[in-house]
Amino acid sequence: MEFERDTISSYETVAEATLSQEETLESIVPDACPDILRIVDVCGQATLSGKQAKEGMAQVTGMVRASILYQPEGGGGLRRVEVGLPFTCQAEAPGLTERGTVLARPRLCRAEARALNPRKVLLRVDLTVDITACQPVERPVCGGVAEPEESGICQRRFQGENYLLSAVQEKPFTFSDQVRLQSGSGEAPVLLAARTQPVCTESKLIGSKLIFKGMVEVDLLLQEAGGGLSTSHESMPFSQAIEVAGADGEGDCQVEVEVTSFQCVPGAGDGRELDVNLELLAQAQARCRRPVTLLQDLYSTSHLMEVERETYQLCRLGEQSVRPQAVRELLETGEMVRSIVDARLALGPVSQSREGKELVLTADTWITVLYLDENELVQCIQRSIPVSCRLDCSEGAKCSCFCACPGEVFAAPAAGGVEVRFTVEFHCLTTESSTVPAVTSAQLGEARNAGEGQRPSVVLRMPAPGEELWDIAKAHGTTMERILQANELEEETLPVGRMLLIPSTR
Repeated sequence: MEFERDTISSYETVAEATLSQEETLESIVPDACPDILRIVDVCGQATLSGKQAKEGMAQVTGMVRASILYQPEGGGGLRRVEVGLPFTCQAEAPGLTERGTVLARPRLCRAEARALNPRKVLLRVDLTVDITACQPVERPVCGGVAEPEESGICQRRFQGENYLLSAVQEKPFTFSDQVRLQSGSGEAPVLLAARTQPVCTESKLIGSKLIFKGMVEVDLLLQEAGGGLSTSHESMPFSQAIEVAGADGEGDCQVEVEVTSFQCVPGAGDGRELDVNLELLAQAQARCRRPVTLLQDLYSTSHLMEVERETYQLCRLGEQSVRPQAVRELLETGEMVRSIVDARLALGPVSQSREGKELVLTADTWITVLYLDENELVQCIQRSIPVSCRLDCSEGAKCSCFCACPGEVFAAPAAGGVEVRFTVEFHCLTTESSTVPAVTSAQLGEARNAGEGQRPSVVLRMPAPGEELWDIAKAHGTTMERILQANELEEETLPVGRMLLIPSTR
C-alpha cells in the first residue's frame, strides 16, 4: 500500500522559564571623584550580551550598567559612579539542541548600593530573565491510503486545524538619534543617569516579511548648574523589517526588542545636545493556523491488517489579548514631600495561580521615586507593588504572559508621602492542546476468510453502548455503507435498542 504522507515543519517551545537572581559587586570610587557622604539612588539598565542554545540547556549573558548617585563630603551637587556588572544565567531545556533558538528578555528589577567606606561601594542588583527555548521540528503525518479500492480499504480521517509556532527569527539593528535639552541659557546641565526602553507598537506579516514599528523611550536625569535636578523624556520612532522563513503572510506575530548596547553622551556644540546610540535585537515569533488531515484508523474488507499507531498533539488558540491594569498607590515616606524629582517602574516576574475557573496573573513591580524633602535634600523611596489580572481559562489550557508599562509613571506629593499612578499591560496568549490517534503505517495480512470455511452472509446483533457504526463495520469486515443500506438507515447514528443486520463482504 502507498500512503499519502506530508511533513509539518514548525517550532516546539521546549522551555519557558523566568529566572530571578541576585548579583553583587564591590567597586572603588575613581580618584577624580570626591568621597561618599550618602548614597541617594542607583539607576541601572540591563542589556543582553549573548544567547546560546546547547544540548538540553539555554544560556543567556548580559550586563547591568549602573549609575550610583551620591552626595559627596563637603557639599555640592550629586555625583555619580559608573559600574558594569556582568551576569550569566542558564535554564534547563530538554529537547533543545544547537539548532534551536533562545529568546531572552533581561530586566533589572531592583538595584541598591551601600558605602563600605568613603571610597568603596557594594552594589547589589536583583535580575529577572525571561527565557524561551524553541526547537525546530519536522513531523511526518499520514493522511490516507493512495488507492484504497485495490485492497478494499476503509479509512477514517480526521480533518482539523493546528495552531503552530511557524517561525522564530531575530534581527540585530542599530539606532541613533540626538536629544536637544530644553533648559535655560546658562551653563549646560550634567547628565546623571539615563535609561531606555524600546517598545514594539505594531507588527504585521506581509508575504515572507515581518514589518514592525515602535518607539525607543529615553529618560534622562539631569543636574542643572545651580545643583537643581530635572528630568527629560524623549520618544524616538523606529521601523524595521525581518525576512521570516516559513511565514505565508497570514498569522499572528509577536516582536520584542531588547537593548544590547546603550550610550548617551554629550554631542558637539554647546553641551545641550546628547547623542543617543543603541544596538538593539528584535526577537520575533510567528504563529499560524494550518489545516491538518490525519489517518485515524483503517481496515480491509478482504484481508487482516497489522497497523502501527501513535498519538498526534494538536494545539488550538484560546485567547490572545492585552489587559491593562491601572494602579494607584500611596507610598508612605514618614516626612513631608516638597516636590518630585523622578519616578520609574521596573517589572519583575509574573506568577500564575488558579481560583476556580479563573487564572490569576500577578506581576511584581518595583516603583522608585526621587523627591526633595522639607530641607531640600534629595531622598529616594522604593516599594514593591504586586499587580494582578484575571482571565477565564480552563484548567487544561496553557497561558504565556509578559508585562509592559506603557507611558510614564505619574508621581505627586500627597498627605503622608507620594501618590503614584501607572498602568501595567498583561499580554496574554492561551492555548489548549488535544491528542488525536493517528496511523503511522500498516501492512496487509492473510485473507479474512482463510481457514474459516463458509461464513454466514448476514449477522444479526445488538450494538453495545457507545459503539459506533465504524466499530461494527470494522469488526465484521464490511463497510458502513452496506450496513446502512441493509437496515434502511440514512445516518451513521445508530438507533437505540434495535437489532442490526450486518451483511458480510466476500
